[in-house]
Formats: sequence, C-alpha cells, structure tokens
Amino acid sequence: MEHQQRSAGRLSRTGDTRDREETARLLAPRLAHFAGVARTEHVTRAAQEMQVPQSTLSRALVRLEEDLGVELFARHGRTVSLTPAGRTFHASVARALDEIGRAAEEVRADADPATGKVAFGFLHTMGAETVPGLLHAFRADHPGIRFSLVQNHGEAMLEGLRGGELDLCLTSPVPSAPDLVARRLDEQKLRLVVPADHRLAGRRRVRLAEAADETFVTLEPGYGLRRITDDLCAQAGFAPRIAFEGEEAETLRGLVAAGLGVALLPPPAFPRPGVAELTVTAPRAAREIGVAWLAGRPDTPPVAAFKKFLLSKRGSLLPG
Repeated sequence: MEHQQRSAGRLSRTGDTRDREETARLLAPRLAHFAGVARTEHVTRAAQEMQVPQSTLSRALVRLEEDLGVELFARHGRTVSLTPAGRTFHASVARALDEIGRAAEEVRADADPATGKVAFGFLHTMGAETVPGLLHAFRADHPGIRFSLVQNHGEAMLEGLRGGELDLCLTSPVPSAPDLVARRLDEQKLRLVVPADHRLAGRRRVRLAEAADETFVTLEPGYGLRRITDDLCAQAGFAPRIAFEGEEAETLRGLVAAGLGVALLPPPAFPRPGVAELTVTAPRAAREIGVAWLAGRPDTPPVAAFKKFLLSKRGSLLPG
C-alpha cells in the first residue's frame, strides 16, 4: 500500500545534511506529541497523559503531517490508527526519543556532585606516581566521583580541552593561549641522563654545554618536554643532534642505558639501573607544571571540586 501524500509538503527533499538539520529543527517540537498519540491511538487520552489541551495536540499532529506531506494517522471518530507511513515514522521517532532520554540521563549523571564525572588529561611523565597519588587523595573525600583519564602530550591535551573531550589537564609548559585558563602548580627539575659508563657519569653536576657534542634521544616534536629540551640546548649554545624521537620518557631512559645517547628528563618514579642522572647547573633546567581548562566553560560540580583540589596543591603537586 503506497503512502498517501498531501499536496504540499513544506520540507525540502534534497536529503543533504543542512536540509536534514532544518527538517529536525522544524519537526522536533511535535515528535513527542506524535509518539504519545501513536502509543495510545487516542487523541483525548494522549492529551490527558501529556497534560496538554486536546486542541493543541490535534493542531500539532495536523501540522506535522503537513510538514511531512504524508498522512500518519487514519481517523476513526475519537480513535486513530497509524498508517503504514505512520508506523515507519513511529519506529524511528521512538528510537530517537529514547536516545534523547538516555543522553539526558547521562549528562545529569555526569554533573551529579557526588557521583559525576571528570574528564582529566595528564602528561605521560605524570602517570606513574603523581596522578595516581592525586586521585587517591581526592577520592578520600569524593569517593563517588568518576574519572575519564587521558594520557597524552601537551598539545594534544590542549586540543582536547578545545574540543570538549577534556575538562582539565596537567601539562607543561603552562599554556598562555587566550582561549585557555592556566595556573602554575609546581616546578620539576630536569636532569641530564647519561649511560652509567659515560665520561660524565662520575659527576654530580654538569653544565649542559658540556654535552654539546653528544647524541640526544628526545621526545617527538609537539611534546612540551621536547620544546623545553630544544630551548635549553639553544641557551647552552648548541642544537642537539637527535638519534631517536620517542613518546615515553622511560623509553628514552632505557635507550640511554643502552648507550644510544643522552637525554634531558624529569626524575624517574623509580631508580633506573644503567644510567647516571646529573644536575644541570647552567642553564637552569626545569619545567613548570600547571593545570589548564577552557576559558568561559561552566564547570559541573565534580569538575569544580577537582579543580579546587588541584589548585590547592600549588607548590606540593609533585612527590617530594
């Protein structure tokens, strides 16, 4: 049986994305009305259940059919029944309304002060000790708050903030972009890591210029620590010769132990055999660690609570 067509549908039928969005915008206010009548097959009963005037409901159904250019209901006095087109439309509308309901429940749950969710990003070098300690301390007072954790390099996390995938991130260097808010929390000294049998391994302190002729292993471009390494070497008067670019500080430490080069790295979570870690006296080798978030974005209660907690750790973020 073919769908009966009204003479003048008001919606575009080209099917491109913009037209679909316009169709959804026009139809959305009437979909719940349609679903209620489709479920009860009775306009009066549906109007009572939805607590809207029957006349309002009837007009909404007529307008919906006019906009679609298709009859959705067959009228039988006070009762109605779905046409074949109505049944097809109702199946999709029911799924869409169910998805909207699920989404509403999810966002309400994520914003719940006691059991909500925080999307939190952090540097790879913060993952072994710093972040687990922070989460353990925070959850002592907020045991029900959930975390979605992302471990990545700084630039990727800042894009995560801008794209809405992250609420907060721990990063270095501390960003200064106008669309972000950032607060310095702590400072971490960097060490020149050399193989245990290296000519400098017996030293406790070293000027970075003394490593000018060495081969370096570093993080890939785009990582904050790589930018800091390049800047410190430039201050020391040389450009580092790069033997390997990686994604993990501990991988670099292992390559140093294997004799592939030297590296500027933060202290390890646990001592690594096969390397010597030297204090750099000049230039001053340190990186600032800060927390960042997107400017102007309202915080849910769990995000606000975790942000306050992180800001309270200024000067004591890193293990002693």
